[in-house]
Amino acid sequence: MRKDVPKLFCRYALPQMFGLLFNSVYFIVDGMFIGNRLGREAMASAGIAVPMLELMIALSMAITAGSGVMVSLSLAKKRPEEANSSSMHALFTAAFVGTVLAISGNIFIRPLSRLLGSTPTIQQDVESYLSIILSLSPFMLLSFVMGGLVRDDGHNVHAMVALTAGSLSNIFLDWLFMYPLDMGIAGAALATALGPLLSDLILLPHFLLRRGTLHLCKFRIQPRLIGRMAILGIPSFVMVFTIGMVTFITNTSIGCLSMGEIGLAAYLLTGYLMLIILTLFLGMAEGLQPVFSSMKGSGDSAGLQSMRRFAGLVFVSAGLICYILIFFFSDRFYGLFTAGDQALLAFTSSHSRAYFSGFVFAGINILFISFWQSVEETGKSMLIALMRSALLPPLFIILLPLLLGQDWFWFGHSISELITAFLVLFLHHMERAGDRKC
Repeated sequence: MRKDVPKLFCRYALPQMFGLLFNSVYFIVDGMFIGNRLGREAMASAGIAVPMLELMIALSMAITAGSGVMVSLSLAKKRPEEANSSSMHALFTAAFVGTVLAISGNIFIRPLSRLLGSTPTIQQDVESYLSIILSLSPFMLLSFVMGGLVRDDGHNVHAMVALTAGSLSNIFLDWLFMYPLDMGIAGAALATALGPLLSDLILLPHFLLRRGTLHLCKFRIQPRLIGRMAILGIPSFVMVFTIGMVTFITNTSIGCLSMGEIGLAAYLLTGYLMLIILTLFLGMAEGLQPVFSSMKGSGDSAGLQSMRRFAGLVFVSAGLICYILIFFFSDRFYGLFTAGDQALLAFTSSHSRAYFSGFVFAGINILFISFWQSVEETGKSMLIALMRSALLPPLFIILLPLLLGQDWFWFGHSISELITAFLVLFLHHMERAGDRKC
């Protein structure tokens, strides 16, 4: 292994991981305040809204990943004007998509909330939460995209600080809106929606003051660039968007299995813990994207293989450590949200070990999705993204309870990750065999 690989990994993967980890605090802190201040039904309302939040994150990550590959390849080939054009198209696309979401989402807020699985008991809370989140969605999309562009421009710490500041502001605003101002679930939504705005304000000077290659400038919209960005970003979109789709299917299945509000609240709590674990993997994978793309652009095949091998060891180790912690200490994490609701705590903890039993394989799957996406092998990246999210989880979530009993519902995600990991290893083996023949 090359000596510079661990240094490059720490320089690029860790800041993005910590930045996204703090960014996930947006949703987790909301859950803590909602659970302790408003109770189980309010938590169910927030859980119903999760698929829409995940759609917004999926769109922003698609734009971020697609433009990131384009920018990194252009910079590696010493084409700064081309890189800057790609960054401007990414910012325009994020602002446009966010605006469309804000307008259309509010127009169709009632049918949207019902589609997501709202019950009459929590309908008003769901609409209130969704309306605020959707209204400020352009700021959320722009915070992800600008953070990614600043990272691609070599300012990893700046991007991490911006994401962290937005998260910390969310903690303060949650307390302010839900306790002194007593705004209820609307306060939680407003705190979540305003956090990205602070991140945007911290990131914007990088472009305005020309602190790197990328800066704001006049540009002519080129559909070809937006199309290429979309194609390169599809695997990231699928990987995140289908989390929302699976959440929707899971919420529906919980209803069919007669678990009620306690089932919805329990799934929301496991979702918070899942968010932390996936954020570790997604953050490291996203941070490595410019490294993989730059090595690809400069023809550094040896560096690519060394970085992928080292990253694989880190991802597997992180997955094992996470599961050990979950096995012994998950009930303490869930206790932060339940406010003395022992029935909810016991129900969630009893199913948590099964739910996360195969998540060590999720890290490998996410790493290879990012790697193949970064080197423009979009077909492989797309296949793995679909397998671990859109194809296998819905199948097992529906079939396992029917064939083996209700408790097997909680194994659906893990079995999907395991089967996908076998496919990843097969494709990787075929890839290496092809390289040896050449």
